[in-house]
Amino acid sequence: MSEAVIQVAQLKLGYGDRCVLKEASFSIGKGEIVGIIGCNGAGKSTLLKTIRGLLPKQGGRISYFGKPLEEYQDKELATKIAYLQQHVELGFGYTGKDIVMAGRYPYMKWWERESDADERLALACMEYTGTADLADRPVNEVSGGQKQRILIAKVLAQQTPIIFLDEPTTGLDMVYQEEIFRFAKALAAQGKTVLMVVHELNLASKYCSRILLLGEGTLLADGTPQEVFTEELLSRAYKADIKVEHDLVNGNLHISTRVSEAAKLREAELLRQICGN
Repeated sequence: MSEAVIQVAQLKLGYGDRCVLKEASFSIGKGEIVGIIGCNGAGKSTLLKTIRGLLPKQGGRISYFGKPLEEYQDKELATKIAYLQQHVELGFGYTGKDIVMAGRYPYMKWWERESDADERLALACMEYTGTADLADRPVNEVSGGQKQRILIAKVLAQQTPIIFLDEPTTGLDMVYQEEIFRFAKALAAQGKTVLMVVHELNLASKYCSRILLLGEGTLLADGTPQEVFTEELLSRAYKADIKVEHDLVNGNLHISTRVSEAAKLREAELLRQICGN
């Protein structure tokens, strides 16, 4: 692995006195695309927010490029990490270009306005994400998939070496989902470090170079998709009977759940009661 850009040691995190995750340690290098996975409530988004500094940690150490998180000023950190959070609320009246241009603010003094170079960069980012035709459209008039691609253009316009994506494909159809994973992989190939919270395990296995699996209140596993996506580990983390199949043609993994015969019988009985049969 290349020199670490993110280092986390013995991290403990949560809300108030409630601990969600403890003893999490990992190091992430340049050009990696790392998927954070785990069942609902495992602490995926909380981990991302904590290492970004949006939530206070309960213990441990977080460093970027060898410098502790606490030593960064907010604006300096914004030149290192672009963060696409869940459920971004975009105000009425803002156009697609307005949103993307906001990615340039960390580089501007308070009295400065966006330059022509900033605008050219913003439009290039929109062109790359296929949203150039939405530059002058109000964002409240575009689809969910279009909005996500506009927000990814904003992340690109921020020109940071590290990108955090928190469930970037939630609510999108399969075409947009895979498109966003392809964007992430292309960025990693250019040397960006991408850390993303994901629910789509089959896409994570296909596109991520590394997986952080959260479960049982800790970092349960850290490795390649082939190392982490085992039936034993996934079944422990998700508290379900997980099936992992290997496609011998393309090498991809296919992950699904098994339903026991007893569970099928219980469901059938409940269905009969619900439907009055």
